[in-house]
Amino acid sequence: MSFQSPWLLVGLALIPALCVAYLFTERRRRRAAAAFASPRVAVSAVPRSPGWRRHLPLGLAGLATAALIAALARPQVSVAVPAEQATIVLAMDHSGSMMATDVAPSRLEAAKDAGEAFLDEVPDRVRVGGVVFNHRAQAVSSPTTDRAEVRSALEAAMTPSGGTATGDALATSLAMIKSQKAPGAIVLLSDGKATHGQDPLPISDEAKQAGVPIYTVALGTASGTLPNGDAVPPDVDTLRQIAERSGGEAFTADQSDALSAVYEQLGSEVATKMEKREVTSAFAGGAAILLLMGGGLSLRWFRRLL
Repeated sequence: MSFQSPWLLVGLALIPALCVAYLFTERRRRRAAAAFASPRVAVSAVPRSPGWRRHLPLGLAGLATAALIAALARPQVSVAVPAEQATIVLAMDHSGSMMATDVAPSRLEAAKDAGEAFLDEVPDRVRVGGVVFNHRAQAVSSPTTDRAEVRSALEAAMTPSGGTATGDALATSLAMIKSQKAPGAIVLLSDGKATHGQDPLPISDEAKQAGVPIYTVALGTASGTLPNGDAVPPDVDTLRQIAERSGGEAFTADQSDALSAVYEQLGSEVATKMEKREVTSAFAGGAAILLLMGGGLSLRWFRRLL
């Protein structure tokens, strides 16, 4: 929680001061009562003491005062709301290492299935673009709300071949988002170390400056191999650095069902944004309720307001 006028919270210092004043007054009242009559006489004259009921109405009034002071400071809370005007670019690796079968039935088929899950989770009004890459990056679908267009574009382009140009893919995705002039995010799926094109880490820093987080998914296992026996482990460390330096989050998925679960989670995460909502009315309303409760109890028990 934050406050638009936090300096007004200095007024809360009045609450302890009022408590001290009340305790001092209460002590003086008790001394005066003791001086007026001896304890034995007081017990027979006033057989019932209000006890805690004497203090409850004033305690509620003190809480109401604190709530009113907080309301004057205009409190705000951050809530997640749908980013209906957002643009999300799905960047998918189709390099030759995607032929590995350590993720059944293959990394490539698992990536396609997970992409379907991702598109299903993204709200309808959010624009999604598609970028595919091997040793070069290619924008296959401009940001659109037409999910069928994105699906068909990715399906047609996802044929395993070549090396891995992760930096070029990020640069292409970032340029696509900047052209939309709207909040955006990049979801990057890759299974190998960058072998071609730009260094992806400086692109991550550029995305951070532009307010575009990159969510990375490392696909595959450390023991993954191609049909010819070549080892193709995912470059988990670089993908984690890409995510951290851009303000995003890194995921790993070594099974197809885990990958689909990650994409479903991403579909909801990147399609929301945090907005500050003022809750002054809630504090003011709570203060009014506390005052009414305190005044009502005081009238019922002592026939007076506080």
